[in-house]
Parts: sequence; C-alpha cells; structure tokens
Amino acid sequence: MPTRIFVNLPVRDLDRSMAFFRHLGFEFNPHFTDETAACMVVSDTIFAMLLTHPKFREFTPNPICDATTATEVLIALSRDNREDVDAMIRAAVEAGGTTFGPPRDYGFMYQHSFRDPDGHIWELFYMDPSAVPPQ
Repeated sequence: MPTRIFVNLPVRDLDRSMAFFRHLGFEFNPHFTDETAACMVVSDTIFAMLLTHPKFREFTPNPICDATTATEVLIALSRDNREDVDAMIRAAVEAGGTTFGPPRDYGFMYQHSFRDPDGHIWELFYMDPSAVPPQ
C-alpha cells in the first residue's frame, strides 16, 4: 500500500471551509467527515483534514497558529498545466479566498498562491515535465 499523507488544518467554520473547497472542485470522504472534521480528498494518497479548533486541540499540546498573521506551513499542489493553476486561483477568489501577489513564471515552473478563509496558504504550480530530472 502506498504511503498516504493527511495534512491537518484547523478551521474556524467547518461548513464555510467545506463550501470553499467544494467550489474549487474538491470532494470529501463521508466516512471521515462529521461536525468536527472533514476529510478533503486531494488525490488517492493525499488528504486534508479540516478540523474545528476544539478537534485540532485534541492532537497537539501547542497553541493553534493564527494563519492570518503567521505562516506555519505552505501547502503546494501541482496542477496539470498553467491554465489549471489560473482556473483554481479564480475559483478560490470567487469562493472568498485571496491572493497576495502576482503569478510567478520561472520558465520551467509557473506558480501562484491563494489564502483560504482561515489564512492557510496554498501554492499551485505547474512544472514542465521535461525540466524534471529522472530519479
């Protein structure tokens, strides 16, 4: 079985967060979703657990970071092409997210970012497959 990753993110309003990410085209696994948590499916092996603050506190002894004033993590997702990057940025802004800078074109890579309603930063990028060296 491949390794799976679950990124756990605290959210202030679970319904609002779910509506935001649905607008971006993400689905939720109903088996791991209730009134305190939602399992957002990013891919077959990547999931974002959106957790209410009380639920998130069950997993950490540390205070919850306010992502609107400090950055603890940057979540980067690859897209199939530049147009997909731009389309998801547009959808994020339409759903209430914000951007904080223009897209960046590095020649081999195109990148743009948005903040979700809780301030978490999501970086979207397309990388030219010919620019990626074989492993």
